[in-house]
Amino acid sequence: MFNQINNVVQLQLPAPELSAVMTGSQVTIGTLIANPCKIIFDNQGSVAIAITMSSLGTSQVWHTFPAGEAIILDNDLEAFPQGTVFYGTGASGTFSISYTYIKAA
Repeated sequence: MFNQINNVVQLQLPAPELSAVMTGSQVTIGTLIANPCKIIFDNQGSVAIAITMSSLGTSQVWHTFPAGEAIILDNDLEAFPQGTVFYGTGASGTFSISYTYIKAA
């Protein structure tokens, strides 16, 4: 990716996957190490999983993912902020968050 305004080459890099096994109680899925430009939320289990995040507080559900649902958010201009912590609540299964971020070369 080339930023024409600043004449800077930008690299899209993968961040470490965030993943957690659901226990029936709220668990921490992980923390964003950078502002994502593309992010995938993936309920890999067979039951619904409710997702909350630190920017909403742990009591407010952002989205409940039915069994097997995945969402891809692909927007270079708007992103969750670095440091956002994601939490999941589900009876069982695994939930993962994969994302890429932009870094100047």
